[in-house]
Amino acid sequence: MADADVYAGGSIDAAQRQLARKFRQRGLDAPGLDARIILGHALGLDRTALAAHSGRVLTPEEAADIAELSARRLGREPIARILGHKEFWGLPFKVNADTLVPRPETETVVEATLSSLSDSRKARGLSIVDLGTGSGALLLALLSEIEGAFGIGTDISFAALLCARDNAAALGLSARASFVVCNYAAGLSGPADILVSNPPYVACGDIAGLQPEVRDFDPRRALDGGPDGLDGYRAITSDVCRLLAPGGVLALELGEGQLGTVTSIFAPVGLEPVTTRYDLSGIARALVMRARP
Repeated sequence: MADADVYAGGSIDAAQRQLARKFRQRGLDAPGLDARIILGHALGLDRTALAAHSGRVLTPEEAADIAELSARRLGREPIARILGHKEFWGLPFKVNADTLVPRPETETVVEATLSSLSDSRKARGLSIVDLGTGSGALLLALLSEIEGAFGIGTDISFAALLCARDNAAALGLSARASFVVCNYAAGLSGPADILVSNPPYVACGDIAGLQPEVRDFDPRRALDGGPDGLDGYRAITSDVCRLLAPGGVLALELGEGQLGTVTSIFAPVGLEPVTTRYDLSGIARALVMRARP
């Protein structure tokens, strides 16, 4: 492997500089950070250890590992998929080919959900349902914050639920989380105090224009929201009245420009907007609605 030959016999520091230069030339957003993470992953060294051993010469085996990982990143595979995990809400989450990579924007849904609950309500044994849970990020983040709550995550993908189950176990939340294979809430009965969901919300015609890291590596079923991007929200409305307890809250992640339309979709089933949260780009990213008491 030609790239492996380039790195073999060179120092850790030289390899990191070479990687960063290649990533920059390819137009990656964070070439220096990506280079450091890949090098650390290949060598089993954290940031401090990389700096401390920057002059160490790489072995041929290490050079081959670095070349393989860097080729994947140059092919626009996300760092989280190369590593096999991603931090969300300060918690480590394993990801696989059947799950979305948890994104910082989705943390606004956690923030909005928590802000809608009074301290006295959090103290009760709340029930949470995460529709389309994927890696379990939303459900498990909420369970980590609400002591005594228990929850169910659903997904149409059995492989995704295996990943979510592993994450629950790793976080010590298995006793309070269970997982059901079904489409949204088809296999559930209520009532639940909290419903959360990050449904597919990209219009199918827009998927081709997404960044390669998303378009080529996230599961299409987790992106494709139908012709107008709203099919997932419409599917959830059919189960809200059956599943949501009186006074319960529904928290949803939104795509750009979808706030008004999604609010109107849920108005006929008796849900009233409580709060909206915006991400760092100023996009209305989380909507919380409440069922009438």
